Amino acid sequence: MFRTLDEADVKGKRVLVRVDLNVPMDNGKVADLTRIERVAPTIREIADRGGKVILMSHFGRPKGPDPTQSLKLFAPAIAGVLKRPVAFAEDCIGEKAAAAVNAMRPGDILCLENTRFHRGEERNDPAFVAALAALGDIFVNDAFSVAHRAHASVAGLANKLPTYAGRTMQDELQALTKVLETPTRPLAAIVGGAKVSTKLDLLGNLLAKVDSLVIGGGMANTFLAALGYSVGTSLCEHELALTARDIMAKAKASGREIVLPVDAVVAKEFRAGAPSRVVAVDSVGRDEMILDIGPRSIEHVCSVLARVKTLVWNGPFGAFELEPFDIGTIEVAEAAAELTAAGKLVTVAGGGDTVAALNAAGVTDRFTYVSTAGGAFLEWLEGKALPGVEVLRVK
Repeated sequence: MFRTLDEADVKGKRVLVRVDLNVPMDNGKVADLTRIERVAPTIREIADRGGKVILMSHFGRPKGPDPTQSLKLFAPAIAGVLKRPVAFAEDCIGEKAAAAVNAMRPGDILCLENTRFHRGEERNDPAFVAALAALGDIFVNDAFSVAHRAHASVAGLANKLPTYAGRTMQDELQALTKVLETPTRPLAAIVGGAKVSTKLDLLGNLLAKVDSLVIGGGMANTFLAALGYSVGTSLCEHELALTARDIMAKAKASGREIVLPVDAVVAKEFRAGAPSRVVAVDSVGRDEMILDIGPRSIEHVCSVLARVKTLVWNGPFGAFELEPFDIGTIEVAEAAAELTAAGKLVTVAGGGDTVAALNAAGVTDRFTYVSTAGGAFLEWLEGKALPGVEVLRVK
């Protein structure tokens, strides 16, 4: 159970809202409005209920005040999405911030300066937390993507002010809690990406929860090599062969299904349009690298999706950013989207590469839920407690 805006009395109150504006920029302008669009409903609701909305966020990794990483660049973009004026404070604490907050009226929206201009943010320094808390009466966290950080504007404020989940945070927590704790079974997970070493905790946690575990990307090469297949010059962590065999043995002992590629698209060069061919996984040449799953593997994965009820997805099947090595990821994504649209499958996906791949496939809007969080989404799937989430739990 989490505290949400439903329980918050915001009328006339100063509401500090943690959002995530750490988004791509291009020549001083926001290049991707997705995260701003996601938090817009929370901002509008608080403003419409008579609250004074005070936005907090970090941007980049500044070592101190830096005009190139100022949130002043974001105020016009936020205003454009909300179709409402957004004021800006030249600092996030102190006299300038206090003056800007004191000038607000109910329904107004103010964006504070980059919280990481102060070292106290990442250190969760009590003095910095107190300075932030002095600006507000209520704290609303609507930035799940930074919930794994024990920073002042994420976790620290919750010890000073009444704390609630914003609507985006609420949606995220409900989707992720359902998919891992109370899923409609059978439950499958697709785990892709480059390296097994970065996802050992994820594989271990998912193996205890899912009925079928589909492994793709460079990770699958490590499992194939562990089974004795030659993977040529493919990305592969040969030193983790024992770990891969252990994971497969645990899956077998617990009755879990592990799905690996049976064929692959291989090439001698890692570049777009490189000459390629489809081979069985036992026929990869010594000078070839696996860059995508083949048609039989696609068919196999789609058959798994057709017989499960819930899917959680993190990581692509191949080098999806290079044509023609995006086909495996795109075709599986389209199959998952069709099953979702038909009401036969609940689909939850997240992680930077995964979102980019689903966007490339044009299916993001047809998934049940797609998380814009990266590290936080991964740590949640790994079963770790997230500081920014724990403070929202009803004690």
